[in-house]
Amino acid sequence: MDWLLVAGVIIAVYAMIAYYIKTFRLWEDHVVFYGPILAIKTDRVGFFDWFTRYSRFFRFYGTIGVAMVIIVSVLMTVMLVLSLQTTIVHQPEPTAVNEIRNVLAIPGVNEFIPLTIAVLFGLIVTMVVHEFGHAILCRIEGIRVKSMGILIPVVPIGAFVEPDEEDQEKTKGLAKMRMFGAGITNNIVLGIACFSLLVILLGLAVPLSTPLISGIYPDTPASLAGVPANSVIKEVNGMKISTRDDVASVLDTTRPGDTATLLVEKDGIAATCSLTLSAWPAAISNKTSGFMGVSYYDASQLKRIFDNLLSPIGFLVLLAIPIWVILDPATYGSFMILMNDSAGSVMWNTPFPHFWLVIQLLFWCGWWNLVVGTFNALPLVPLDGGYIMKEGVDRILDKKGLLKYSGHVVAAVSYAMLVVIIAIFLLPKILHM
Repeated sequence: MDWLLVAGVIIAVYAMIAYYIKTFRLWEDHVVFYGPILAIKTDRVGFFDWFTRYSRFFRFYGTIGVAMVIIVSVLMTVMLVLSLQTTIVHQPEPTAVNEIRNVLAIPGVNEFIPLTIAVLFGLIVTMVVHEFGHAILCRIEGIRVKSMGILIPVVPIGAFVEPDEEDQEKTKGLAKMRMFGAGITNNIVLGIACFSLLVILLGLAVPLSTPLISGIYPDTPASLAGVPANSVIKEVNGMKISTRDDVASVLDTTRPGDTATLLVEKDGIAATCSLTLSAWPAAISNKTSGFMGVSYYDASQLKRIFDNLLSPIGFLVLLAIPIWVILDPATYGSFMILMNDSAGSVMWNTPFPHFWLVIQLLFWCGWWNLVVGTFNALPLVPLDGGYIMKEGVDRILDKKGLLKYSGHVVAAVSYAMLVVIIAIFLLPKILHM
């Protein structure tokens, strides 16, 4: 597999660099190894003290955030349990979602997350705002911050803030919950903001009627003539073409068996294709003119979908797009324009240069923040949601004189959540072995 070869090369290069750093003790003050994981850190964290002048605001923000995290945690738990129930009852066939390479959200390895500038930008922003949230609330609650940094097992997978253990242990109740919940709160707020701005900007894009071929029907004249998908029709039988209506007007004068010569352009390269037109399939149309066998990119339909995305359901649709595009490209392939460079950009009149790059940056920044924020809200130690649950359970049981049972309750909930998550991924494969 190509992805295994690429992953192997990346791992080998990482291992060589890590060995060199460790052997020659380079940058000892800033590089630490936790097994195979390399941590790059700094103890220059004094700038977080600046935020203490706004303690009242950040405590209010943190308290609202704790309430939001608890709500998200409950909703995510219910969703996962219902998903597990659906898997057991309906026993769906395994898909790419259930592949091992797609369990971890590693760009370039995970099939649904490409390795692009926009993806890396979104990931880095997500890690920074998450850890900055923890660090700021640490200082607001009087917890010293010793260092901060990033974790790299081959590729950056996380960032960290290292609070003073004694200060953190002394902090109890809501103050501690605010500290744990701040990263999740930042992620969810920023994710919602990015998706909202994304939808607003999409409202400024005007769809065009450019004859961009999005698909070729098999065993049709276009397929037999080798007409490339994602190419734009420039001429038909020597006549200049600018819209899909222009193509239809020319073809309406033809009959099955006639020859049509297309001039198409893809990636700036022009090509000429000669087709022997056939009759229209009865299932598609009763036209008597010649049939090529192509489908067009429909920007107008996509525009109508874009206009309805500014809602909770719309945000769920945006979160699902990377999976839909890979699992069903024929239906959802046009959404690729939100994720990565695509031929569909020629179908839009945009308000400023590099419009689609901005859209892709906003998409991945919003996607990463909402995915990381909602996942971290799960009641599962060592996730932030798990520690918030632990603090809540500690306070409730302490009042009843049952604090000694707190660890057992937290462990039981954590293991139960872990079993549910693993089962959702593995059951489709197990049930169809």
